[in-house]
Amino acid sequence: MEEGKLLSFLFLALFLSLTTSLLAEPLQYRTLIPRSLPSSHNLLSWPQDSDTLSTEPQQQEDENTFSVELHHRDSLPSSLSLNATPSQLFALRLRRDSLRVKTLTSITTDKARAKAPNATGTRGGGDFSSSVISGLAQGSGEYFTRLGVGTPPKYVYMVLDTGSDVVWIQCSPCRKCYTQTDPVFDPSKSSSFLGVSCRSPLCRRLDSPGCNRRQKCLYQVSYGDGSFTVGEFSVETLTFRRVKVNNVALGCGHDNEGLFVGAAGLLALGRGKLSFPNQSGRRFGRKFSYCLVDRTASSKPSSIMFGNSAVSRTAVFTPLLTNPKLDTFYYVGLTGISVGGTRVPGITASRFRLDSAGNGGVIIDSGTSVTRLTRPAYVALRDAFRAGASGLKRAPDFSLFDTPRENRKKGACLHDPSLLQCIFAVCSNS
Repeated sequence: MEEGKLLSFLFLALFLSLTTSLLAEPLQYRTLIPRSLPSSHNLLSWPQDSDTLSTEPQQQEDENTFSVELHHRDSLPSSLSLNATPSQLFALRLRRDSLRVKTLTSITTDKARAKAPNATGTRGGGDFSSSVISGLAQGSGEYFTRLGVGTPPKYVYMVLDTGSDVVWIQCSPCRKCYTQTDPVFDPSKSSSFLGVSCRSPLCRRLDSPGCNRRQKCLYQVSYGDGSFTVGEFSVETLTFRRVKVNNVALGCGHDNEGLFVGAAGLLALGRGKLSFPNQSGRRFGRKFSYCLVDRTASSKPSSIMFGNSAVSRTAVFTPLLTNPKLDTFYYVGLTGISVGGTRVPGITASRFRLDSAGNGGVIIDSGTSVTRLTRPAYVALRDAFRAGASGLKRAPDFSLFDTPRENRKKGACLHDPSLLQCIFAVCSNS
């Protein structure tokens, strides 16, 4: 693998709406054109408690509007990135990715955990936003946002996760905590921190609530890669740049173990009743969107927007679908796949249909790095790609990527560890 020669994921804009209305506009298609990345990139460093991640001029904001910038995770300095090779970082991401996909698949087929869809309101509110960076440099394909926790706000990195519903942060005293970029949050130094009682309706919303000797609510959340977080359920203020969102229910984790890296916690963006969009949706009209730029594009950070400004006038939409048995995941309808502008035979909408029993479907998940397809659809896509890339020399397989191609000029096989990509790797021939 030639260092620095990676495919870029040019610009991905995904608009997520919590409304149930379906847009009648026909689907439109866009062509993704890969290009080579620069040979090196700069690591970024941030002020300890700054609410600004860029020296670029801030857009004028009133008291009802706030925003933060998004940066790819590769821009974070990390001891892991300094001591590990690109192949080792890639292997770790694939491991976490595979475990997460297994869990998502298991959940969607487990009818015992089925839940009714959560009702949502329609009242609008003020807009705000936050920055997003890639966590790739720390061994994960996830993306981080930076926001303030508590009063006064302490700014930390949080993982953006559209596939889970419980917001949480590492808290002191920490019995078992992983290493994070920022200091561990101390709830005793926040005037807005408030524990939740065991009898509170908020506590009963948890899937597996607990209770300690002080009659305070306890939470526990497990993830697909085997990681978990356990601690006290609480209410706290989150600050997005200069805009405060009060009374956000979150877990104050005192035992956080597994493959967590770098970030202080997780901002859950799923559809469930305890996710941030459902808790605070009335504040921003139940609309949010995020854009993810290439991991090396430090000069043009990504962002996550909440409110009416999240919906661009020029945006192209595809309807979000609802699983009747699960309220967490965002589903879309996939009607086909094209290679070189030609639709792949055998890949039809019926292969990806979400039925009334909750089976099938295509999940949009910000915490999964590699796009996965059912075996018949993958084989059809792989064969179509191989036919179209017949002029490129075949290189050895790498992990789950079974269709690598060799660059005829450079003689180096590219297995991109950064791209939110399909299950084969493509090498540039230029």
